[in-house]
Amino acid sequence: MDRNEFNAPVITDYRGLPAGTFPMPSAENPESSVGLGGGEKKKKSIWQFEVTKKRVPRADLMNFSRQLAAFIRAGIPILEAIDTFAQEAGNRTFKEALVDIGAALRQGETFSAAVAAHGKTFPSFYVDMLRAAELTGRLDSVLDQLSRYIERDLEARRKIRSARTYPALIGVMSLGTVGILSVFVLPRFKTFFASFHAKLPLATRMVLAAGNFVGTWWWAILLGVVTAVVAIVVALRTTAGRVALDKALLKLPVVSDVVRFAIVERTCRILASMVKAGVPLPDAMVVVAESAGNKVYERALGKVRAAMLEGEGIATPITRTNLFPAAVTQMVRVGENTGTLDIQLETAAAFYEQELDYKIKKLTTLFEPAMIIFMGLVVGFVAIALVSAMYGIFRQVNLQ
Repeated sequence: MDRNEFNAPVITDYRGLPAGTFPMPSAENPESSVGLGGGEKKKKSIWQFEVTKKRVPRADLMNFSRQLAAFIRAGIPILEAIDTFAQEAGNRTFKEALVDIGAALRQGETFSAAVAAHGKTFPSFYVDMLRAAELTGRLDSVLDQLSRYIERDLEARRKIRSARTYPALIGVMSLGTVGILSVFVLPRFKTFFASFHAKLPLATRMVLAAGNFVGTWWWAILLGVVTAVVAIVVALRTTAGRVALDKALLKLPVVSDVVRFAIVERTCRILASMVKAGVPLPDAMVVVAESAGNKVYERALGKVRAAMLEGEGIATPITRTNLFPAAVTQMVRVGENTGTLDIQLETAAAFYEQELDYKIKKLTTLFEPAMIIFMGLVVGFVAIALVSAMYGIFRQVNLQ
């Protein structure tokens, strides 16, 4: 036993039991059992139907984990800490979840079981790691571990989001420029050219025809765009549509590297955290597969788990998927053979976090000039078409 465990303060809850002790089922609390959430579910009327799911920002969850770990180390009962966080929570959904968790703790539920009743607020890997932490008595260290993982995940998401911001901005500006030219500028030039009864160059006729089409059928174009967006959203809500999109993302040049490295980094990071927290590997693989964010990887990791349950270990099935780099599979094999799987996975996650930064910068570097060139070509073609027409008209007037 670790020497620090003898000196660690014993954290007790409101019942006087050590924090994380599992309650036994009783007449007053028939649903309390290991690993089950027994909170009473609130029934919603038809008037309380929500069009979109309420989400809790990951930053709030990160701060909650970090602060709760500090409270536990200070010897403050977990129920008192939860009540404090519920009073100070700024997010309404998170506040309601914490209030419900506090009520469940008063009814005799374990912390992990109370958290498990709020699957929309707390990810599945979060619940499983809490459950393992309660069994091992390392709740404060696991909460610190969770806060660090969420912080790294947030940083990776911010980098990907920032890489998409500039190209999206350029794209919107390009569409806006084309729209203004088509609706406001080109019709006036068309009237001006028609007054001279001059024969216009082909480029000018193409630009005027495109502007006339957009100006006349703008409502049909808008309706078509909205219909296409709705169709894509509906298709992506189906399993077949999501699988098709995920396969396409893994085959796109340059983009596929960013997608793969993001998934590999997230998979290694979550699996390392869960192994370090003492979660059994088969249970951890279920959570890792769900957290991959890609149906292709999700199915492959599901097959890895099935092979593990048949006694094949983890390194060989992961290698067989052909979805993970050779460096990852080699480190997993070393970790499996030496009993240092969590350390090897953390090393792999740190390496691919750096590689992901490089790939994102490379993608941004390639995409920014491409968007600028595209916008320049569109605006330049329109400008050349108009200037050449005006030059031809002035030349025709001078000859007369």
